Amino acid sequence: MRAFVVEKYAQPLVQQEVPEPEVGEGDVLVRVEAAGLNQLDEKIRLGEFAQILPYRLPLVLGNDVAGTVIRVGRLVQRFRPGDRVFARPDAARIGTFAERIAVAESDLAIVPERISMVEAGSLPLVALTTWQALVERGNVQPGHRVLIHAGAGGVGAIAIQLARHLGATVATTASAANSDFVRELGADIVIDYRSEDFAAVLSGYDLVLDSLGGENLKKSLRVLRPGGKAIGISGPPDPAFARRQGMNPVLRLAIAALSRRIRAQANKLGVTYEFLFMRADGEQLAEVAALVDAGIIRPVVAKTYPFDRLPDALADLAGGGHRGKLVVTLDD
Repeated sequence: MRAFVVEKYAQPLVQQEVPEPEVGEGDVLVRVEAAGLNQLDEKIRLGEFAQILPYRLPLVLGNDVAGTVIRVGRLVQRFRPGDRVFARPDAARIGTFAERIAVAESDLAIVPERISMVEAGSLPLVALTTWQALVERGNVQPGHRVLIHAGAGGVGAIAIQLARHLGATVATTASAANSDFVRELGADIVIDYRSEDFAAVLSGYDLVLDSLGGENLKKSLRVLRPGGKAIGISGPPDPAFARRQGMNPVLRLAIAALSRRIRAQANKLGVTYEFLFMRADGEQLAEVAALVDAGIIRPVVAKTYPFDRLPDALADLAGGGHRGKLVVTLDD
């Protein structure tokens, strides 16, 4: 089958013929119809996560999938051939930039009835990231104040909608050109990052979801109330992440060093910092699907590409500036 492969880090993707997926007893074989692109794909291609995600090369890339079930393993109970499904496969089993992929039953959910396969393919990674940040880690409640950076981006567009649904007052950073767009998604306060300093305007926030890292993350700590929390999805990784990944003691020390300064700064301000590397979870994805079918969350697709142009799509993604997600599509 056709697939796009990382042969060497920091090199362009290569289209190759690769073996068919092995389908275990608890797996579902899916014909890929749409696959969303994520910043994570580009970071993996560049080798930025080689130490914490030790993939063996060559690697079929891709972290989002929507498609149709072809067949199921002997122990699968919730899905059957013909079902429309979507998923973010487990981090150890990515590879959605291919014609077919085997996904664990526990990572899959049924595509919401009211959206297309393209829209479904845009959702899994950003929706799970948002859910795990706001619901699981942030415990966002009615009346909370939440700052979401890059509100017009893939994660930000979904996070604004979910935070608003949870009853929070939502502030976001965006360009002036995207101000009306993020307000339509549910943002109450929009900070033009090109002309305004969000840290000088905002204060007393319960939670910050940061997708940018660096100086932006440092400044984000200052807008939190005492006891507030900043969740970073671009890093730096923290010791809790290293423990969850089962890293060896030497690597744990190295990971701790990466986030020592930001954790010390947070501690000095009386707030906390956590790194979030989302995990696959079909049950959480089903919760998101219910919100989509209820009209509470809508996918945001900026542009689609045919499968053969996937490298162009990844280059476009790296250039930034899109509202929502880029998606590649595959014909039957």
